[in-house]
Amino acid sequence: MAKRTFHPVNSPLTGELTVPGDKSISHRAVIFGSLAEGTTEITHFLHGEDCLRTIDAFRAMGVQIEVNEEKIIVHGKGASALEEPSRPINLGNSGTTARLLLGVLAGLPHHFVLYGDESLSRRPMDRVTVPLRQMGAEIDGRSDGKLLPLAIRGGQLQPISFEPPVKSAQVKSCVLLAGLLADGQTVITEKTPTRNHTETMLEGFGAKLDIQGDVISINGKQALKGTNVEVPGDISSAAFFAAAAALVPGSSLLLKRVGLNPTRTGILEVLKNMGVNLTILNEEVKGGEALGDIQIDYAPLKGTIIAGDLVPRLIDELPIVALLATQAEGETRIRDAEELRYKETDRIAAVTNTLKALGATVKPTEDGMIIQGKTPLRGGNTDSFGDHRIGMMAAIASLITEGEVTLTNPDCINISYPAFFNHLEKVTAVHS
Repeated sequence: MAKRTFHPVNSPLTGELTVPGDKSISHRAVIFGSLAEGTTEITHFLHGEDCLRTIDAFRAMGVQIEVNEEKIIVHGKGASALEEPSRPINLGNSGTTARLLLGVLAGLPHHFVLYGDESLSRRPMDRVTVPLRQMGAEIDGRSDGKLLPLAIRGGQLQPISFEPPVKSAQVKSCVLLAGLLADGQTVITEKTPTRNHTETMLEGFGAKLDIQGDVISINGKQALKGTNVEVPGDISSAAFFAAAAALVPGSSLLLKRVGLNPTRTGILEVLKNMGVNLTILNEEVKGGEALGDIQIDYAPLKGTIIAGDLVPRLIDELPIVALLATQAEGETRIRDAEELRYKETDRIAAVTNTLKALGATVKPTEDGMIIQGKTPLRGGNTDSFGDHRIGMMAAIASLITEGEVTLTNPDCINISYPAFFNHLEKVTAVHS
């Protein structure tokens, strides 16, 4: 298996970066463009493996999608034009593709078979198959539809009132997509607000939703119209370089045109709570999504508590927050984050094992972890566990370790950040 070795730096990180397009928004732009009537042009699309799986899935259903570096052009003909694929659809490692796609397929009068890689085949799908069955879809699969591969036969869906049992934008989005194709009004009540890219983009494609606090209602059989989508930079990717600047004394980095959707900016609140010197510049709203530049300047870190409603707003950034906590004065506690156990890997276990291997003091809990700082980190051997965010965390850790860090299976980082290593070299170029 491939390995990559990283060396610590001995002077500040400087410069500016434009991070890749937001993964969540890139997925949704292709999905809604494929369901819409007319052409959708998507700029700053994330050309990562997961998002390309979404393109492949809709191509398999007859949608013409042009792909080049500048833009993605989706020639939509409406949901009714989607065809039954001739073979099973490979979802690779993409949980977003799997769960959102199931919501679409549930409303189509065809038969579909979905499968993924070993990691995705362990991730729970019953959180979406249960409500989809309630709406009338026929779904068969391993463990009674809990695990991929899955076979689904869709068609006439009935609306439901649904309260997601987990804090998950993927679950909410799946049911909203099924509701869009159902007869009547589907109502979703969230216990805790999760990222709202689906609601924002549905409205951008011409759908009407009623949003009253934590209650979202959508009427079925609405037609979407093709539109243009500019994908903001992914704040989850930006978080790794924000952390890098926060870890290396004297650093100053500018991260350009990053998405600042309030349901995703928990990481910025945590950085500020930990003492990071952070400024937002050039903020604007495009297509209903806020974006702007983030200036990060090094400052000493202090421990914090992360829990409750804050957790869904930075769930994907918790691995890099855990690394920051190892260099913060005092104790950091992460609670209410059991969802981490159901990502590409068990991230609570993976973060704990990786940071301990580098000399950190981390105690895993059922729903998070307790991290003691400030702790010198040593070099060592790490494994991404096939999880892009664990791999990036290990690479960023190497900036401040006493020796080199070797990472096994670094290629999984291509899932969300194909240019990660180039960007890391760019901001540390003074050291090479």
